[in-house]
Amino acid sequence: MDAEDLEYFNYTAGIYRPPRTVPAVHAACRLEPDPIFEIELSRYLASKYTPDALLDQYARFNVGEGEIDNLMRRAIWRVGCKRFGNNVRISAGVGFRHMETFEIGDGVFFGAQAYIQGRCDGITQIGNHVWIGPQAYLDARNLILEDNVGWGPGAKVLGSTHTGVPFDLPIIATDLEIKPVKVEMGADIGTGAILLPGVTVGRGAIVGAGAVVTRDVEANSIVAGVPARFLRWRDGFSKETPSS
Repeated sequence: MDAEDLEYFNYTAGIYRPPRTVPAVHAACRLEPDPIFEIELSRYLASKYTPDALLDQYARFNVGEGEIDNLMRRAIWRVGCKRFGNNVRISAGVGFRHMETFEIGDGVFFGAQAYIQGRCDGITQIGNHVWIGPQAYLDARNLILEDNVGWGPGAKVLGSTHTGVPFDLPIIATDLEIKPVKVEMGADIGTGAILLPGVTVGRGAIVGAGAVVTRDVEANSIVAGVPARFLRWRDGFSKETPSS
């Protein structure tokens, strides 16, 4: 069996798949209004349960991926969030704090075991068609993710840090400095990347896997590394390309 025959055999046997390009799925999903019964369910829950009691109910439905589990997670989030869009998908194990500050757009996906850490006086805005991968961590005390942002599995954002002053106190006993973090429309944050407090990732930018972003990222640029550094512009873009 020569190399060409071996490749064909492996391909047909399911052992080997050559690199290929397939259409995107999440961003192409058609948005439909959530059914009326689901809206009514949220109204019923809001009238029946206190916020703390709703959290207890959420725990009951937060481990499964069945239709009822998904329905109840959405219904409870709709009650608790400041704003909650249509066609939101919340996978099993997603956790949160201070969801009363969350503004969630349409068609948002939260992967399994993602965690969104809000704050009672914070700002958390997640735009339409945002995809947040499994085990992501969002320090969402002052966080804006614009429309069509991709957030890779395990990627993290830190929106706050302790001042460390005065020096004779434990670090965790010093004041917390909260800085806004913003990821603009269409940007993509790679698997395991970390965004540090106060950064803005520009429109259409790509942050490579495992990068640590310590400063602003220009629109349509590609950055990677620790700390993240500019690699190149996205294909077809240059600084002279007019913004749309």
